[in-house]
Amino acid sequence: MSWPRNLVETVASYSYNNKNEYDAERGQAISRVITVPLIFLYMVIALFASSRELNTVIVVMLIYSTLYIPGSWLLLHDIVKRPGYKFGRRVFAMSNDYLAMTFAMAVGGAITAPIFAMVLWVTVGNGLRYGPRYLAAATAFALLSLAAITYFNSFWREQPYIVVTFVMTALLVPAYVYVLLNRLHKAYNSALEANLAKSRFLAQASHDLRQPIHAISLFIACLRDARLGVEERQMVNNIDRSLQSVSRLFQSLLDISTLDSGKITAHPEDIAIGGILHDIAQQNSEAAQWAGVELKVVTTRKFVRTDPSLLTTMIQNIVSNALKYAPGSPVLMGTRIRNGKLSIEVHDRGPGIAGEHLPRLFEEFYQVRERGDKDTEGVGLGLSIVQRLAGLMDLDVSLRSVEGQGTTVVIDGLDIVEEPVRSLETNRIKPASLLDGLRVLLVEDDINILMATGILLEKWGCIVQREDGLPEGKDVTCDLIITDFDLGAKTTGTDCIDYVRRQNGHNIPAIVVTGHDENRVRDDVGDPEIPILSKPIRPAELRSIIMALKLKTEQQAVNV
Repeated sequence: MSWPRNLVETVASYSYNNKNEYDAERGQAISRVITVPLIFLYMVIALFASSRELNTVIVVMLIYSTLYIPGSWLLLHDIVKRPGYKFGRRVFAMSNDYLAMTFAMAVGGAITAPIFAMVLWVTVGNGLRYGPRYLAAATAFALLSLAAITYFNSFWREQPYIVVTFVMTALLVPAYVYVLLNRLHKAYNSALEANLAKSRFLAQASHDLRQPIHAISLFIACLRDARLGVEERQMVNNIDRSLQSVSRLFQSLLDISTLDSGKITAHPEDIAIGGILHDIAQQNSEAAQWAGVELKVVTTRKFVRTDPSLLTTMIQNIVSNALKYAPGSPVLMGTRIRNGKLSIEVHDRGPGIAGEHLPRLFEEFYQVRERGDKDTEGVGLGLSIVQRLAGLMDLDVSLRSVEGQGTTVVIDGLDIVEEPVRSLETNRIKPASLLDGLRVLLVEDDINILMATGILLEKWGCIVQREDGLPEGKDVTCDLIITDFDLGAKTTGTDCIDYVRRQNGHNIPAIVVTGHDENRVRDDVGDPEIPILSKPIRPAELRSIIMALKLKTEQQAVNV
């Protein structure tokens, strides 16, 4: 007996587009193909049961079966194939609906009076789906329909009170709906403005608070290189552990505010998925050690076409959840091929999640809380961010969990591509050289961050020139530029890089560090060769990027 329920679920899900967003036009088309056969069946039964001639029944059946019913399916097919706003298609759909209902009521007379309920339903439905202007247009269609019905059918002319009732209903009900829609739109706009204000606040608070976190992270890295005793080193490790928890929290807040702004777009490229997984495992190795988790990766040589930054964020959030909610148990990252697509799977053997929580896990700020549970870091945004990023990249995310056995999260739908052809020069890996003697121009308007970063770079062997703003009128001879994005005085890291490069006469390698949305900064910088690092950055990540840029510069010099 599950067939009707599954049919309803199938029809309901069909009203959603590929991004899991409700499509009003598609939803209306679905309603049309369901209700039209029911109206057709009623018309046939009613006309056969009436004293109307059989010829009238045959005409009605032919017109409905050969024109309107197939037309409804063709309209649905066009909406599925060409989704989005199409004004002409909406006008055609409305005209088609009212013509069909007008014809039915004009032919049938009294027995087709219940079809007026469909006229009212279609009128209100257009307003609720598309807005007040369409409601006004649909009301005009309804009144024209009633006028045509009265003109062509003598029965309705002989029943003026019924016609007047229909007209008043066709006016008053949409008018009341119009008032409610206006109130709803005002409330929606107020809620939208409040949501945007929340997003702006989160973005600004995240940026401002990430500055001192970034500075503390750098100072901790400097302390690690100092000659500390065992007890002092343990205290530094504890501080670093707490700091990373706060850092992940602010990263989630920044991610969700950036998603709310609608400014994130996917930039796909061919990448080695194995490299992404191993990088994430390396970045989380310390956190896994703290949580007592054995983090494993199943090696793969597959290449996929996707946005590496957004995909990394998705997997990172999933792994962070596994480390938080499944401490002391193994976590496995791997891939699987399904239907010609690549899936990424993250398995843990933690306590699992109760069934009543599963439907809400992808909601913002939802966290699984049971009586007596210990507090865990975070605010419940990780899986929500994963799902929204998946929608941006046309991927699917699913989660299954069994209490006492563990949880599995799957990212599905990655397009597999051939391994990119690389030149021999690119494949030659030179041993990473030390940074001794590397001349670095460090530009940062925050004095604490400027001091901490400078000390760290000098410990690595770099010769550092510190500047708290655009170094106008100064000697800016350097091998590498590391600059914050916001430098004050209406200048940015982009301006700084352009200025220094002009002064030196060539494109000096550069790194931009920012607490803002990475995509927005990248658009401003306009150079895909310049790495954009989000605060707070891990010292190991900074050092790795510097080494890569130095190695690339040396290879280019050899090739020249």
